[in-house]
Amino acid sequence: MAGKGYDFYYEGGEDTRPTSEDIDETTEEVARVIRQENPDVILLQEVDDGAKRTDHEDQLEKLIEKLPDEYRSHASTFYWKAAFSPHPKIMGSVGMKLSIISKYKMETAQRHQLALKPDSWFVRQFDLKRAVLEVRFPRKEGEDLVVFNTHLTAFAFGSNVRELQVKQIKGLLEARSESGNPWLIAGDFNLRPPGKGSGQGDNEAIKSLFDDYRAVPGYEEVNGPNPEDWYTHFPNDPEITGPDRTIDYYFLSDSVSLGDHYVRREKALETSDHLPVIAEVRIN
Repeated sequence: MAGKGYDFYYEGGEDTRPTSEDIDETTEEVARVIRQENPDVILLQEVDDGAKRTDHEDQLEKLIEKLPDEYRSHASTFYWKAAFSPHPKIMGSVGMKLSIISKYKMETAQRHQLALKPDSWFVRQFDLKRAVLEVRFPRKEGEDLVVFNTHLTAFAFGSNVRELQVKQIKGLLEARSESGNPWLIAGDFNLRPPGKGSGQGDNEAIKSLFDDYRAVPGYEEVNGPNPEDWYTHFPNDPEITGPDRTIDYYFLSDSVSLGDHYVRREKALETSDHLPVIAEVRIN
């Protein structure tokens, strides 16, 4: 909920936090887009809760208050939490979580820990601990629908941590397929898609997911004549004037069919550094 008016320190800028006014304005815009799109399930990453930088607010609670009453089923898991971070740009509490909001009842929620960067024990106490949030939606007929939400490591610093995280995710997906559950996973994978289209570059870490499952956006779309239509990330760097890469995806099991899907740009370009990825799916 930080908005687009800042160049933050962790990406090379000077800013350490948004103003309270900008947080309020961004939250309202996110809520407006959700109300307009009217989705059944919403998957969010980087939702602050108890963080000094965002006034110690529970941002999920604040967002839900702005949504219609039917959005009352939700689940979250932290992947960054400490009462105090000694980082000189923070010097206070941190709290950030994955969240899923839905019109439908969730039966269970489970957190799956992902591989950590090869840092010292001390650094790990204050760093992000990336994870997958799994929720199950009961169905009258057939196995539960399983929905995963994730956010992979952004700065790997030459390590193979993202390859390890993708391998863990594949293990979860294979296990749910073997148990007969229809499933989908979505989130910020922090990995560009495979292929040579529009300078995206071939990324072996995520290629196995593209090879084994249907992706949104798909291989043909991100490597087609207009890959920019599928760019999902708009960095806050003031020298970058528009979305410049695809790093956010859905992957679907064989028992889930895909309908209309797109990356929304209307108003989202002024609201967040990540654009909403919308997909209509149906359980076969």
